[in-house]
Amino acid sequence: MSKNFIFSSESVGEGHPDKVCDTISDAILDACLAADPNSRVACETYAKSNIVVVGGEISIPKYKGKNIDSLLNINKIVRDVVREIGYIHDDDVFHAEKIFINNIITTQSDDIAQGVDVRKSRGKTVHEQGAGDQGLMFGYACDETPELMPAPIMFAHRLGRELTRLRKAGKAKWLRPDAKTQVSVQYENGVPAHVVNVVVSTQHTSDVSNQEIEKFIINHVIRKVIPSSMLTKKTEFLINPTGRFVIGGPQGDTGLTGRKIIVDSYGGMGRHGGGAFSGKDPTKVDRSAAYMGRYVAKNVVAAGFAKRCEVQFAYAIGCADPVSIHIETFGTATIPEEVIKMAIEKIFCFKPANIIETLKLKRPIYSKTTNYGHFGKIHDLENITWERIDKVPALKKAAALITKSLHSKIA
Repeated sequence: MSKNFIFSSESVGEGHPDKVCDTISDAILDACLAADPNSRVACETYAKSNIVVVGGEISIPKYKGKNIDSLLNINKIVRDVVREIGYIHDDDVFHAEKIFINNIITTQSDDIAQGVDVRKSRGKTVHEQGAGDQGLMFGYACDETPELMPAPIMFAHRLGRELTRLRKAGKAKWLRPDAKTQVSVQYENGVPAHVVNVVVSTQHTSDVSNQEIEKFIINHVIRKVIPSSMLTKKTEFLINPTGRFVIGGPQGDTGLTGRKIIVDSYGGMGRHGGGAFSGKDPTKVDRSAAYMGRYVAKNVVAAGFAKRCEVQFAYAIGCADPVSIHIETFGTATIPEEVIKMAIEKIFCFKPANIIETLKLKRPIYSKTTNYGHFGKIHDLENITWERIDKVPALKKAAALITKSLHSKIA
């Protein structure tokens, strides 16, 4: 990639149809983990007009044989989520109290369960917890923001979060839940220099003018959350560029769990393995290993080993150890990548059971992750454990010992 370029990333509000579905799926996951930390959950949600369909596979070992719906009250969870998001107005077709909910949840397949469980099974080659599926996962970090995240996606998330805060605080009565944000950043010599343009599309009531919307968004959202040093006289603001956004949410578009994986991760700056996060318990490495990848990459950058770091793991279903680990620093490493990789493998363990234990992933924490990115949330390290940089001292010590050993062998 050229050192001078423009890069754009988008975010979506919690009232976006896909995020409504992600939020429902993660709320159900949290309810399962609250009932039993060993729950197995793969929950998908679909929403359109005034209908919500919840499906997937859920097993709660502690309450084996009991009806899942009666145990969790799926309907209540769905309505509580929709109400909290803000679909509560009389003119909403998609309304918390009026939606029709279809529940088609079944239990987890025994064939998948035996691959994940710590037990001997016919045809299984190892007797420890394996990955819940095959696949590849990426983790990424860079030094562009205090969160060690790419600037475009962090600016887009900040816009969406502030827009939601103002709406829920009643600062603009015409605001409605559905919204999207997008930020384009000019890079010079590989460093974010200034914002080229900002796009904000927000659902609104029919009685507000475009001029009022534009003035409010620019003054109370954009200029509040994007550093003034990043805005220039040439920065373009595109506010509700279609001219009207009254019909939104699942009334205006279909929602489905797992369709915002780039919003959820690095805004396209870091690669993505393709697996969605929401609605999946931590035995699914789509989620847990992606969190571990972020944890590793962030600690590498925080240690000063590189300005940018990307980590890739690949797994085979039922197997505990990853089949491959790859490190990429994009030419920014301050020590040899070989040493970084060796230090990572010395300090971190990538078996699913160890990831779950290290990051404390069996807790009902996932509703905190759903909106405005699964990465970069540095103000809740008690729950968002993969944002910690607590392995920096250990990494530095390991790298120093490895370097000394390599030099000794050469000598």
